[in-house]
Amino acid sequence: MNLPEYLRECAALIDAALDEYLPPADAPPPLLHEAMRYSVFAGGKRLRPILTLAAAEAVGGNRLAALPAACAIELIHTYSLIHDDLPAMDNDDYRRGKPTNHKVYGEAVAILAGDALLTYAFELLARTGGSSEPESATALVVLREVAAAAGPAGLVAGQVLDIASEGKTIGAETLDYIHTHKTGALFRAAVRAGARLGGASPEQLAALTRYAEQLGLCFQITDDILDVSGDAAKLGKRVRKDDEKHKNTYPAYYGLPAAVAKARAAADAALAALRETDGEFAVLAALALFIVQRDK
Repeated sequence: MNLPEYLRECAALIDAALDEYLPPADAPPPLLHEAMRYSVFAGGKRLRPILTLAAAEAVGGNRLAALPAACAIELIHTYSLIHDDLPAMDNDDYRRGKPTNHKVYGEAVAILAGDALLTYAFELLARTGGSSEPESATALVVLREVAAAAGPAGLVAGQVLDIASEGKTIGAETLDYIHTHKTGALFRAAVRAGARLGGASPEQLAALTRYAEQLGLCFQITDDILDVSGDAAKLGKRVRKDDEKHKNTYPAYYGLPAAVAKARAAADAALAALRETDGEFAVLAALALFIVQRDK
């Protein structure tokens, strides 16, 4: 299969849906909607929503049925980036090669744009599923799982512990907790949402969950590695900022060569999970290789 072509096709589908779902930029108050759209359409790989669509297709489902959920997950991811870039958090001036939201619209509007995207994501999730009782029940489970991934047991928990651990010596278990929550929880929710909406069997859902957990770990370790050795022009953001803030990362804890080995091991474990059950997993397998080999 041609992964670059698949990524472009899915990204175009997701962008068109996001443009349709989001209020227009001139909707009152225009400042808010401009700020929301600025970050949503500032670029990016659309990796999490693509995983949702790919997981749905992998188990024999229709990607269009998973599209609202996929877009909701991208809105949650974008909100998290807006807030992550704020001076009180990572204090970044650039994201995806463009000035961060608060540098363009000010901190107050950036906070509110993030709040609006997060809230609107759950409106989109409420549109997921059909009118039949089984479809509605599945949509409700997806909504609950995505909420858990984004909330105090997921992404937010990881963010708080990440901040609280800056400059401190932590153990491997705490390091894993930070990143399986801050990053991994949304990867897990994205894949499970697509699998559920695609009609996955219990065996398929279990295998895809293991795949997603290892994929999220691989993504975060690779992200940490790129902060040490990546090209700022390709990444579209500052590098070595983790060292500046004395953050606990995989290269800082294990050393760069061991971190690279751990990323590859996580990718291998993700691929192994796909072999545990039946399904059309070529895209998901290619995505695991893409993530461990990425340079931006």
